[in-house]
Amino acid sequence: MNRITVYERADFEGLSREFTCDVPDLHELDFGNCIASLKVVGQPWIAYTEPKYEGEPHAFEEGEYPSVERPNSFSALRLVHHDLADPQITLYERPNFQGACKVVTEETNLAYGYFNDRVASHVVQRGVWLLYQHPGRGGWHCLAWPGERLADYKPELNFQARLSHLRPLRPGQPM
Repeated sequence: MNRITVYERADFEGLSREFTCDVPDLHELDFGNCIASLKVVGQPWIAYTEPKYEGEPHAFEEGEYPSVERPNSFSALRLVHHDLADPQITLYERPNFQGACKVVTEETNLAYGYFNDRVASHVVQRGVWLLYQHPGRGGWHCLAWPGERLADYKPELNFQARLSHLRPLRPGQPM
């Protein structure tokens, strides 16, 4: 079963809650903005900084997280239900899926190739992707979902053709 267990303090200390389905507003369960560590079993979960899956997304794949990057800032949790086994995204050099394109199926640091800071649109064929502004998973990031067709990074992501790193979320192994 896919589940996430969240704790109010680092190192899995303090009050905890376990969830097996989406939670649009942790405040309604008296657990908003207090998560400092967590454990994930099975598929990844996305923690959002605002209720109703708004704000900055943070992905947590299967494993234990004795501390989180943004403690006390999560207000919603969403289980990734999508098939993550065979990821694929197509990147385009210009807006509206124009210009040169590159098909990506694994984690890629674009800083080592011709597409660094040149991506302006994308289409996600399969999987859920994390897109990073800087090499080495650095800087501002966002999620790209299966079936997503993002025609122009500038107004929609404010990346302004500055995508430098991307990786697909890894599927978990539920018990």
